[in-house]
Amino acid sequence: MNTKRWIALVAAAVLLGVSLVINSAFALFQSDMDAGFAELLAPTDSGYMEYVIEEGNMDSRIAVLNVDGVIQDTGEASPLFGSSGYNHAFFMEQLKQVKQDDTVKAIMLKVNSPGGGVVESAEIYDKLKEIQDETQKPIYVSMGATAASGGYYISAPAEKIFVNEETLTGSIGVIMESVNYADLAERYGVDFVTIKSGPYKDIMSPTRDMTDGERELLQEMLNESYESFVDIIEEGRNMSESEVKEFADGRIMSGRQAVEIGLADDFGYEEDVIASLKSDFELGDAEVFEYGASEGWGSLLSMKINSLFGNDMESKLLGKLFSDYNSPRMMYLYGEK
Repeated sequence: MNTKRWIALVAAAVLLGVSLVINSAFALFQSDMDAGFAELLAPTDSGYMEYVIEEGNMDSRIAVLNVDGVIQDTGEASPLFGSSGYNHAFFMEQLKQVKQDDTVKAIMLKVNSPGGGVVESAEIYDKLKEIQDETQKPIYVSMGATAASGGYYISAPAEKIFVNEETLTGSIGVIMESVNYADLAERYGVDFVTIKSGPYKDIMSPTRDMTDGERELLQEMLNESYESFVDIIEEGRNMSESEVKEFADGRIMSGRQAVEIGLADDFGYEEDVIASLKSDFELGDAEVFEYGASEGWGSLLSMKINSLFGNDMESKLLGKLFSDYNSPRMMYLYGEK
């Protein structure tokens, strides 16, 4: 190992040690924070923090839940090297928390997402339905710039959906993608050797063309997920199957179009949705809050480390090529992964 690599490893070890020390110190002194700050942040039973958006009655509260980014379970990020964005485990924990918390009387779901995994979207949907059925807590959705495909899937069970006129929504359907880099590999002299137990074991392999039989098999799977999506909208929006399928062909639409065809109820920003919840369910003096993970100096060091060791554009592109398409999956997703 050359000198430069040793220096890099030592530097990383030092940064790791400093991060651990600072995070430990932060945890020790957190209890000594002034009372004014403590009023804004309250720890939950799960260890997450509650950030008060509007002060009010603490026994009658509105929880604001955020789905921002691609709905995909990428695993829990480490404190040091973690990145910002949608965290599926954290969001599911929030849903569990609002169901159990008797002081939460209503939920505003903020959705700014092009969708994501079929499994993750279904998991969120099922939990939202469980909250509605078992606690009777109403859910209103506030759609942001984009709430398409899986972003709409998780919104469908809400009592009301609010959009902006320019919100990008719709894209109802399922997609599965792969990439064939066999010609590229041949160009660079890479030879793939595959030993398999059955004809479909390497289905959607990026090293060869897909057969007609494989395509037909995958199409059946996608059609089943598509029909589930249609059923979700039928139930949530009180539409017939034929009504849904008139526009459930993958097309995107604006917020104005969504209201016109019944996919959304009204126009409004976040404050309008909260006002409607308060008015519709007699929650005029309710406290409004959202959850957030406690952040320390470790996340700042994370950004520094990523900037030091994560700027190799060629490596990133190759990594994306091989990781995104190594295990193709069905997605309720609009746009690129």
